[in-house]
Amino acid sequence: MNWPGKMIQAVLESLFKKPATVNYPFDRSGMPKGFRGRIKFEPDKCIGCKLCEKDCPSNAITIKKLGEKQYEADINLGKCIYCGQCVDSCVKKALELTNEFELAQLDPERLVIVVKGAPPAPEKSPPPPPAAPQAKAPPQN
Repeated sequence: MNWPGKMIQAVLESLFKKPATVNYPFDRSGMPKGFRGRIKFEPDKCIGCKLCEKDCPSNAITIKKLGEKQYEADINLGKCIYCGQCVDSCVKKALELTNEFELAQLDPERLVIVVKGAPPAPEKSPPPPPAAPQAKAPPQN
């Protein structure tokens, strides 16, 4: 066998080929369609049905009621397996998957995301009716 000859041939062939890798943090290529990254919660759309919480296989999401039509989501990205089941089961599309994938943390507490809904806007009362003009008293002589 001619091992050095095959090795030299492989080295010479690879000199003229495009590299198979990318220069990662400097060359960020886009994620493919359908990529399942970080979960985004939109509390304004949530109706509190908790289907996402019930369907999550890793128990990574918890929905809490804060007030009338106001909900909070606790999402533990350390437990999440990014299967997208919570997004599929949400009837109001309050959850969606993003393309964000750089989620590594040294502190596990930073992997727990709490998203609170904004408090409802106070209802404005109608302005008071304008005061009726008062009649002026006739001048006295």
